[in-house]
Amino acid sequence: MAAAILRQPLFSDKKQIEIYEVDPMKYFLMFIKKTLRYVLKPLSFVPAIFVMYMIFRLSAQDGVSSSQLSYKVSKKIVTTADRILDLEFTQEQIKHCSDRIHRYVRKLGHITEYFILAISISFPLYVYRVRGFALMLVAGLFCVAFAGLDEYHQSFVAGRGPSKRDVAIDSIGIFAGIILVRIVGWTGRMTIFRPLANKRAGE
Repeated sequence: MAAAILRQPLFSDKKQIEIYEVDPMKYFLMFIKKTLRYVLKPLSFVPAIFVMYMIFRLSAQDGVSSSQLSYKVSKKIVTTADRILDLEFTQEQIKHCSDRIHRYVRKLGHITEYFILAISISFPLYVYRVRGFALMLVAGLFCVAFAGLDEYHQSFVAGRGPSKRDVAIDSIGIFAGIILVRIVGWTGRMTIFRPLANKRAGE
């Protein structure tokens, strides 16, 4: 009787399989996944650094060079519209229209570059779970502060100077970019990543 008790397994066969059968490849893949996550997450800020560098480079252009660049863009817009809409503008008309939209193109450039900066800052913060009002606050303050610093930098560039109005215009692009990231992030959590969140909650 005593021998029969000693031979009786302590666990059922199913539990013994779960305890003693360990898949090393599973744990290896989990290790690789966690390692890549810790390595790649900080690298998500690299695009933001690149965008800030490009903004700084554009701001370092003197007044004449900066104006010529934006005028080329204005002229390209007019000539493209002329070709697509078959307006048959003369060179004088192209020049006139380019002059008229030049100022707005420059301001739109401000909005666009800070819109891109806000996205490149907000997305990594969102990955690090900085969301909601905190995302608006952190990303917004950082981008607006950078815009102010960039305007101060322009005070040392020939033919250019700081402008509070430009910072206000930059802020339009900044908060539009942050709002876009919030919308995309919320939509992703409610659709694509919802099954993953439910799985984690059930574990």
